[in-house]
Amino acid sequence: MTGKLAVVFGGSGFVGRNVVRELAKRGWRVRVAVRRPHLAQFLRPMGSVGQIELKQCNVRHRPSIAEALKGADAVVNLVGLLHQTGGQTFQAVQSGGAAAIASLAKEAGVVHYVHMSAIGADAASDSLYARTKGEAEAAVRAALPSVVILRPSIVFGQEDEFFNKFAAMAGFSPLLPLIGGGKTRFQPIYVDDVADAVCEALVRPEAAGKTFELGGPRIYTFRALMEMMLREIGKRRILAPIPFFFASLIGIAGQIAGRLPFIEPLLTVDQVKLLKRDNVVDDSGAVGTIADLGVEAQTIESVLPSYMVRYRRYGQFTETMSA
Repeated sequence: MTGKLAVVFGGSGFVGRNVVRELAKRGWRVRVAVRRPHLAQFLRPMGSVGQIELKQCNVRHRPSIAEALKGADAVVNLVGLLHQTGGQTFQAVQSGGAAAIASLAKEAGVVHYVHMSAIGADAASDSLYARTKGEAEAAVRAALPSVVILRPSIVFGQEDEFFNKFAAMAGFSPLLPLIGGGKTRFQPIYVDDVADAVCEALVRPEAAGKTFELGGPRIYTFRALMEMMLREIGKRRILAPIPFFFASLIGIAGQIAGRLPFIEPLLTVDQVKLLKRDNVVDDSGAVGTIADLGVEAQTIESVLPSYMVRYRRYGQFTETMSA
């Protein structure tokens, strides 16, 4: 694929920066379409001189999308939100933005297209996040039947917003919340494996038009993930079960706080709705898996110690608790 141009929307985020690096490593020229290019300069050294280009783009503004797509051989849409703020709403970005990118990519003659969705995407869901993810899948598939849709479970890695968030919380809080008792099941997938899956989805003819759910080798409850994280950072904390009803009240407070500048809500009502459902790969055979893309997923146990070490009292010199 040396010399071909891949346009990556949302390439400066946690998943995006890993996808950009992997595409560059595999010889693609990469154009990263982001809202604030001046904050994404760190991406340039991930490739050779001139290999990675930054382009100002807002997925709510169609002309900027069309400009970013000029000369594209392939498109990867990674744009997504964890919570809404200002004009960055689930409807405008995840649903409307995805539809706009796909329709304009079709007009530009793009054939190779990968759309990042999420396990649980469902246009009929009571969760706005999952509903707009489902609407996006339908819109993209209607515009480009050959699109490859990827649905990851929780994505973990060096800069994730899951283990890092709770490890930081454990640094000052005597307890950690277990929403719904911590029984929700997850199948975490390593970010490098997700990046490999994106690259494979672009070049494997047999992947065209299919949906793949991406999960790691093992399934864990939320409680088990918190216990694993605490062992790695060498801290003992109370794991406090919180019924969904009370969690929703906390979510309301989180949404209000999230409207303030630079405030990242700990929990929202929509996230509580998501936690009522397991987040694991469909094993019925209705969709593909990461193995079908030729990627061998790594375990949490083999990766988590490499970046949880900074939360230990004495860093790498701290002895971890026995399992």
